[in-house]
Amino acid sequence: MVVNDRDIVGIFDIDYCSVDRRTRDFLSRAQKEGRIVDVSQEIPKSFIVVRSDDGEKVYITNISPATLTRRSEDRDPYGAENM
Repeated sequence: MVVNDRDIVGIFDIDYCSVDRRTRDFLSRAQKEGRIVDVSQEIPKSFIVVRSDDGEKVYITNISPATLTRRSEDRDPYGAENM
């Protein structure tokens, strides 16, 4: 799955952030509204909040926040991965 960097609102560690009641409420509301997309095949490690045409989507993934951030930083402004 590919998400445009410009649309990313934030990348969050699911274990660290889900301790906070506000984050749990946010994720619960997103789930009830059908805005969660679970792309993890295993135990989730992070969630990504992304702007979309119909509001925000929340992607749940088993990729660590550090890896997602590094991948985002390794891309050039035109979307091609730096080698």
